[in-house]
Amino acid sequence: RTRRSLNKIKSDKQDLHFEQLRIYYAEQGKPLNEHFAANLELLTESQDYNYNAYLLSDINTTSYKLAVYDSKDRKALVSTEEYGNTCIITAAQKVLNRIDVENRTISTIDGDRHDYRFWDQEALREAVRNAFIHNDYTTETFPKFEIFSDRIEITSYGGLPSGLSKKEFFTGYSAPRNKVLMRVYRDVGLVESLGIGIPRILETYGRKCFDFSDHFLRMCFPKQVPNVIREEGGVTGGVTGGVTGGVTLSEVVGYELLTPKQKLVLEFLYKSD
Repeated sequence: RTRRSLNKIKSDKQDLHFEQLRIYYAEQGKPLNEHFAANLELLTESQDYNYNAYLLSDINTTSYKLAVYDSKDRKALVSTEEYGNTCIITAAQKVLNRIDVENRTISTIDGDRHDYRFWDQEALREAVRNAFIHNDYTTETFPKFEIFSDRIEITSYGGLPSGLSKKEFFTGYSAPRNKVLMRVYRDVGLVESLGIGIPRILETYGRKCFDFSDHFLRMCFPKQVPNVIREEGGVTGGVTGGVTGGVTLSEVVGYELLTPKQKLVLEFLYKSD
């Protein structure tokens, strides 16, 4: 573990800039001084920038891909987007923002308006940040994010951190693979470093959402559609509620399940509104 630590791996690129990192720290009232690289352990013993510094720099050749499929498998690829080549914090925020677009709100009205999401927002945020922070970057293998018609899969390289058992992992013991990245994320207010991220995910999705292999850790979050939307009346009510609540027809989940006549009626109501 020590031999393969990111602290000891010299960055191939030494002309690094950290304007984005400075902004994140400044927003927390912690401006970085000229000694920040040493203070944040971004230097090797020979005072060269290490791989942590490379990941946190403004421009690099990292690759964080997000794929969207219109199916339950990888046959019907809709789009592939690249969020790398930038500070790892910025890349994570961009991935979160893109996933948030897919995590649409379903609205129903039964006297009161009720809003639902496909996936638990807090659990997803914990999962995405964990994938970025705990990925094993020593082989330059990066996390990937895939959105299917029925689930989201988040895959990171490295499996469980060395010395951490599955039982300890699920209990919430914190053993960060990349301590410097964890510290930086904590400094800028994005994680708490208390081992509560996994329990938050387990509370909503349980242990079945985790799949461990020798070299990878995959988290799978099934799409959740409330029963009130699944029922035939619920579908119509959900679409009607979404339209009357100010959501465009194309954004309302369940619209595609309506009959042609129901769609015509709703389109007429939407236009007349």
